[in-house]
Amino acid sequence: MTDEREMLRETVAALVTKHAGPAAVRAAIESERGYDESLWQLLCEQVGAAALVVPEELGGAGGELADAATVLQELGRALVPSPLLGTTLAELALLTADEPDAETLAALAEGASIGALVLDPDYVVNGDIADVVVAATDGQVARWTEFSAEPVTAMDLTRRLARLQPQQQNPVGTDPGLADTAAILLAAEQIGAAERCLELTVEYAKNRVQFGRPIGSFQALKHRMADLYVVIAAARAVVNDACVQPTPTNAATARLSATEALGMVTAEGIQLHGGIAITWEHDMHLYFKRAHGSAQLLEPPRELLRRLEAEVLPAP
Repeated sequence: MTDEREMLRETVAALVTKHAGPAAVRAAIESERGYDESLWQLLCEQVGAAALVVPEELGGAGGELADAATVLQELGRALVPSPLLGTTLAELALLTADEPDAETLAALAEGASIGALVLDPDYVVNGDIADVVVAATDGQVARWTEFSAEPVTAMDLTRRLARLQPQQQNPVGTDPGLADTAAILLAAEQIGAAERCLELTVEYAKNRVQFGRPIGSFQALKHRMADLYVVIAAARAVVNDACVQPTPTNAATARLSATEALGMVTAEGIQLHGGIAITWEHDMHLYFKRAHGSAQLLEPPRELLRRLEAEVLPAP
């Protein structure tokens, strides 16, 4: 990670620590728009979070995919409800045009408008709050200038979804592989959640006393948590590589690795915490729901595996 990217990560982490504790996350979940609008404004003004992938000449920061992934990873650590993922993907979709809509991109980069990318119209991230909706279908990108939106009940309370239907749309450009980009950014978010989930489990194991000893002192639990650390570290490396070389294969591998890591660490976290993990007051159940909800966004793991298998196995 470059020094500049590390500074970006630290700045976002500081904002999250100050403004997105467990109580704030729950308040955001219950809010009308599903996210903390004041924190969103801080992220846009102090970090330029929504401007990272937009070129400077179009009102953005001229950053790279890895910059957006860095921010999403930190937001994922605390399960911060945020319109950043959908907005970033909508910006990348609009940039496929020969002459991108500078006014719309500037509004998105400032955080004044919220964006959404439609890959599956039944489950659109940010769909119920988006001002700018862009769809990638059959290799083409189109902006939905008029559309209907119906909220969808989701397992993951920290990520609102909606079912969208277009009423009027205008062509934008050719799809360069936006689904792959979405997979990489979602994988980065999953890595952040997995890291924090493991931290919570380790902290609990150090403090929970059983048979007169902290349960974290038992060798069997040490091994389980060490194994989880290795799984997360390996997945993080795969996701970092995908940010640098966002090929379809790397994107699929990143998604599979991050999905497996988050799924494993949340399952173990629920088990090691015991009954407290499934109470509303504890955060662990929110991570568990995020793991299962994220696993079903975009292409499901089974389809990703089939795609990768087709690349390495000889044709019959």
